[in-house]
Amino acid sequence: MTDKPVKIPGPDHPITITPTAGRVVVKVAGVTIADSDAALTLTEATYPPVQYIPREHVDMAQLERTAHTTYCPYKGDCSYYSIPAGGERSRNAVWTYEAPYPAVAAIALHVAFYPDRVDSIEVLGP
Repeated sequence: MTDKPVKIPGPDHPITITPTAGRVVVKVAGVTIADSDAALTLTEATYPPVQYIPREHVDMAQLERTAHTTYCPYKGDCSYYSIPAGGERSRNAVWTYEAPYPAVAAIALHVAFYPDRVDSIEVLGP
């Protein structure tokens, strides 16, 4: 358990997690980094929806863990990866909550990508 304050998502900060309808494909430098038909869409407050992709559908060999970390009072401690093939632009391009709070436990063992640090994140129809 963490000694950091935990905020439970509620009416003032709603978080929903739903299965993504369709396949999610992420590309960097012409290489497919992720391809999943089991992604989750996380919608949080007023932020744009984010695709969380199971690690088993990500080419983790293309990622390099960094020392960068952040903390979200709604989701927990966050770790980051860079994508060397994408160069400087793709530094800390990928984030993950390895032990998220129970309210968002579904995103454990998933990663998400910053849209401006990869070439594309496509959600292809079901």
